[in-house]
Amino acid sequence: MKFGIIGAGMIGQFHGKAIEAMKIGELHSVFDLRAEAAEQLAGQFGAKAFSDLGQFLADEELQVVTVGTPSGAHLDPSMAALQAGKHVICEKPLEITPERIDMMLNTAEENNVTLAAVLNRRFHPAMDAFKSAADGGRFGTLTSASAYVKWHRDQAYYDSAAWRGTWKLDGGGALMNQSIHTIDALLYLAGPAVNVQASTACLTHTDIEVEDTAVAIVEFANGARGVIEGSTSNWSRDGHPARVQLCGDRGSVFLADEAFEIWDFVDEDPSDAGVRETMMKGSEAGLGANDPKAINFDGHRQNFEEVVTAIAEKRESSVNALEARKAVTLICAIYESARNDGKKVML
Repeated sequence: MKFGIIGAGMIGQFHGKAIEAMKIGELHSVFDLRAEAAEQLAGQFGAKAFSDLGQFLADEELQVVTVGTPSGAHLDPSMAALQAGKHVICEKPLEITPERIDMMLNTAEENNVTLAAVLNRRFHPAMDAFKSAADGGRFGTLTSASAYVKWHRDQAYYDSAAWRGTWKLDGGGALMNQSIHTIDALLYLAGPAVNVQASTACLTHTDIEVEDTAVAIVEFANGARGVIEGSTSNWSRDGHPARVQLCGDRGSVFLADEAFEIWDFVDEDPSDAGVRETMMKGSEAGLGANDPKAINFDGHRQNFEEVVTAIAEKRESSVNALEARKAVTLICAIYESARNDGKKVML
């Protein structure tokens, strides 16, 4: 399929590299209001450049559009692409409120096209093993399910673009921007949350509207309890990995980025030896923990290929918009609780 990218910034670079590496897709065009930026990214990959969105979307050869604009600016370009009959794969968060996501979903349905999200941290062998263990009931009664993103962003990061750290265009801080993939993983593995109590603060940054520190207590539909911690104020030399931890009365698994710190079950499975041999954590630095550019694009490639394959097979993608909506809904509930002095918010 022929892809087009909306947004020629850092995320557009990731999208371009991921599309270039695909076996079932090619980069056809790039749109950015900044003509020079569009031409630069398009030239890098031998694609066509556009600075007029209408002309970009009018191209009949264009089939799939990826959106990499700031978080709170996903709605308009996505809606335009969907209304033009293009399939859309939009960066995280899909949008910054469930209501805006619902508008996008309705438009996709009305135009009989696919709306999917970038949930690239779902695509690695350790996540596959974790999900298989969770779905297979290996934890017994799930009792604890938590996520920790203790990262660092310096003041220069927020000062680098006017939209960073704003409610309107960032949609939130350490949770909505940095922690959303890990929160998505937590819900993917542990199931839906039913209520949350939270506290947030801005402790180490200036001139931003959003939180750089957040803690939430979560209750899940299956009865498990857990904690979500998200921060951009936790300095470390190499960066802490993002962690998802599940425990039950029959097992415990701690995932750190794309490798396990703990893989331990009462009832051993023949696959456990392979997990321990190939997927246990060494001394790697956290992926993107101190530097947002320090991630690879292979998860994006697999994410894009999953969506294209789903379109070809006329099925729902595993990274569809309803999946992406879950983490946004939980994060918005955390913000609501924090605004109301930690009052319990039902989902």
